[in-house]
Amino acid sequence: MSVRTDTSIAPRTTLRVGGPARTLVEATTEAELVEAVRTADEAGDPLLLLAGGSNLLVADAGFEGTVVHVATTGIGVDSEDACGGGVVTVAAGHPFDDFVATAVRRGWTGVEALSGIPGSVGATPVQNVGAYGQDVSQTIETVRTWDRLERRQRTFAAADLRFGYRTSLLKTSRVALAGAHPESRYVVLEVTFQFRLSDRSTAVAYPELARRLGVRVGERAPAADVRAAVLELRAGKGMVWDPRDLSDHDTWSAGSFFTNPVLSAAEVDRLPADAPRFPAGEGRVKTSAAWLIERAGFGRGFGAPGPAALSTKHVLALTNRGGATAEDLLRLARTVADGVEQRFGIRLVNEPVLVGARL
Repeated sequence: MSVRTDTSIAPRTTLRVGGPARTLVEATTEAELVEAVRTADEAGDPLLLLAGGSNLLVADAGFEGTVVHVATTGIGVDSEDACGGGVVTVAAGHPFDDFVATAVRRGWTGVEALSGIPGSVGATPVQNVGAYGQDVSQTIETVRTWDRLERRQRTFAAADLRFGYRTSLLKTSRVALAGAHPESRYVVLEVTFQFRLSDRSTAVAYPELARRLGVRVGERAPAADVRAAVLELRAGKGMVWDPRDLSDHDTWSAGSFFTNPVLSAAEVDRLPADAPRFPAGEGRVKTSAAWLIERAGFGRGFGAPGPAALSTKHVLALTNRGGATAEDLLRLARTVADGVEQRFGIRLVNEPVLVGARL
């Protein structure tokens, strides 16, 4: 287990901003991960878990505590047969898109539309990561965690994780240890997925993807074609992160910075007639954050040539154009959120985790 002090966080995030970590621990095994978390908790040290760094904005002051880099990897096939499908267990630190590529190659159907999403497998159930009509709650069977409060391992079935739009029990369960600011109670150790076996996708649910594939919504397509189409769509929006090629600053982002608002009936009635509306269950309706941002006057590239600007390809992404600070990005986010609220009366909510910062 590697331990370093006063180490920059910025190069370990896709936004490439953030001050130093007082202590940085590299955990490459599950035992090292649990030990690092337990040691920090016993010392009353603030803790930040970091894996792919794709959903994180750390303040310029850095993190005065212990940052644990979750670097565990591995995909284990528990079973794979025509009757029971594929049951697969993946280490928390394993790169998510690497896992999706393996799933498509092996005929594990249900995550092909999640291709190109950066970050780690362990982060996906926390946010209930989703895109193009799929989310991980549709294929997750169990999540094994370390419970920082009870100091023991706990395994949650999918039905107990309270999955919702970009949320779960893992995201909302917080704990304050030794008087510290509330932090995530559960540390994901591994995720078990259950898949149907097929070389074809699940029903294509997203109109833009269906058009690209030349199928109707609700039809299936070869999973490999779905993966290729999604990667093309995401690349066209600057949403494919390649740490080997940092030349495209549209990729220096945390993906979609704001979640799509889920509104009550009264709030929906105040929207313009042409605003997008999607059923969100229990009488609620989801609308498009990108639509709101554009209609509030913030187009692609807004903020340029400043060090922080909206992506030139997609208004939901806040990007570091090179040399931006965390405060530069937060200032841009506040400007956009304030503008949308003034125009539509809806306050946008950030999707990335803000560490030491707030909108």
